[in-house]
Amino acid sequence: MYYEHFGLKYPPFKITPDTHLFYSGANRGLTLDALVYAVKSGEGIIKVVGEVGSGKTMLCRMLEEKLPKEIEVVYIANPRLSAEMILHAIALEMRLAVTPQDNRLQVMNILHAKLLEKHANRQQVVVFVEEAQGMPLETLEEIRLLSNLETTRNKLLQIVLFGQPELDVNLSATSIRQLKERITHNIYLAALKQDNIQEYLQFRLHAVGYRGPPIFSPAAVRLLTKISNGLMRRINILADKALLAAFADSTHIILPKHICLAARDSGLPCPTQFNRKVLIIIIFMILSGILIPESLHTWYNATSSQITSPLQQRLYATKKWLLNQQYYTIQVMQIKIDKTEYLQYLLNKSEIQPLLNDLYVYRTDLHWEIMYGEFVDTKTAMTAIVNLPEVLHRNKPFLRKIIDVK
Repeated sequence: MYYEHFGLKYPPFKITPDTHLFYSGANRGLTLDALVYAVKSGEGIIKVVGEVGSGKTMLCRMLEEKLPKEIEVVYIANPRLSAEMILHAIALEMRLAVTPQDNRLQVMNILHAKLLEKHANRQQVVVFVEEAQGMPLETLEEIRLLSNLETTRNKLLQIVLFGQPELDVNLSATSIRQLKERITHNIYLAALKQDNIQEYLQFRLHAVGYRGPPIFSPAAVRLLTKISNGLMRRINILADKALLAAFADSTHIILPKHICLAARDSGLPCPTQFNRKVLIIIIFMILSGILIPESLHTWYNATSSQITSPLQQRLYATKKWLLNQQYYTIQVMQIKIDKTEYLQYLLNKSEIQPLLNDLYVYRTDLHWEIMYGEFVDTKTAMTAIVNLPEVLHRNKPFLRKIIDVK
């Protein structure tokens, strides 16, 4: 929806891994190179650990792309497999002729024979285990036994474990200490820092066609860093929603208020932002005796709530609403653009407050159009019109199809 507004060809902040949008900064590129080298060198078991949303899945997809074609990648997407089933899962992924009735020894022999055949043809097999922290300890131990499959010089099977920090906790168990000793590379994906995040945002935007100056203001990046904790998935979610909020606000600059809107929509807390000028005024008022410290918290809460106005909130909500609705709504008012102050006054009226979450606002060249609710049939909508407050009845509200609004 906001792509044309910002001159973008594709969504820049998808949370599904898109290898065309891989960010090589913050040591991600060096980490990828190290993984490629380790797998090609036949180093046994490799472990990659990072917090939820730190970019492990993207790294996993990039690793598959970077590996040469003679290395076959086997994915284990379900880490909760039992020790008895992990061999079957790998064999089935390699399209080997095994059945559920085959016992562990039979499957191991078939797998071993296939790996030897591939080794003779100068081919390798690497197993990627995602969300490895959810794998039972017995299954992890079975994976260690798989790493014993080798010739006199080379491992026949490579294993890369991708997991959250809980994986390190699991590997500290005494019962699988031998597996921990077999891990030749331990890689940790750190969260992005503020400078990395600024660079990351620019990289993603330019990758999908943006060619202008930075969209995210320095203050917005600072706030985004604080709320996201430097986690890529959270950055993507917040950045995407902030772009939508800025589009609804008819601006091309992302400000802290847009990041706050995105955070609240995602159920995340938005830290209180003290504007420098506001802080100077507060200090002056305290020194002058106009404001006493005990009342500061109440006063600031009252003023900061106005930073994001009801009009801005409803514009943002309307963009999302139009994406999903398809039946009927009620047009309750039309206000000329030069009467915007009246619209803001109206949205703050006590009679309107109970309806605010169901009011939707959009702007044309000449007017603000205000809609109320969504209804699956005309009968329900007509009943709602009768129950509207007097201040909305004066403008003779009428029924509209939402598709016409779109």
